[in-house]
Amino acid sequence: MGRKSSLTEKQWAEIAERLLKGEAGRVLAREFGISEAAIRKRFGAQTKQIKDVANQLVAAETAFSALPKSAQISARTLADELKAISTHLASAAKYGAMTSHRLMGIAHGQVEQVDDAEPEKSADALTRIIALTKTANLSAEIPLRLLQANKDAVKPEEEPPGPVEVTFVTKDARKPAHEED
Repeated sequence: MGRKSSLTEKQWAEIAERLLKGEAGRVLAREFGISEAAIRKRFGAQTKQIKDVANQLVAAETAFSALPKSAQISARTLADELKAISTHLASAAKYGAMTSHRLMGIAHGQVEQVDDAEPEKSADALTRIIALTKTANLSAEIPLRLLQANKDAVKPEEEPPGPVEVTFVTKDARKPAHEED
């Protein structure tokens, strides 16, 4: 864990606001007595993302206002429907995950009815376990697909650093310093 920041959250918020207004990070770093790297680390990706989204919003609003009124109504209706679909899919994923979890719990309870010594006598319990597990897996498909789609959409900006080679040198504490070389 890094050391605690010398700036308050209010100061950091001021830096964020001023960065978005176009002030240079190096100027702000000097003013607040911190490194420019600290500002980049905290706000670099976020500032770029906010500016990109702001530009997209301006472009969308410009394109929207260029449409005739009837087309604006159609575009707004379509956008609302797309948001509703997204919300419903998220709910379906949530309920699917909850259903899957519950069915797996029930299947797990059925495992206790299996006789390890004579599993052939536990055919009914095994059949229920298989059916519950298959149904639980089917229930988990939507949440898993949405998670994968989200993972595919969000790519890391940088690859994490690779392994670092560390070399330790030991010195004989019994020898005086002038004899070690």
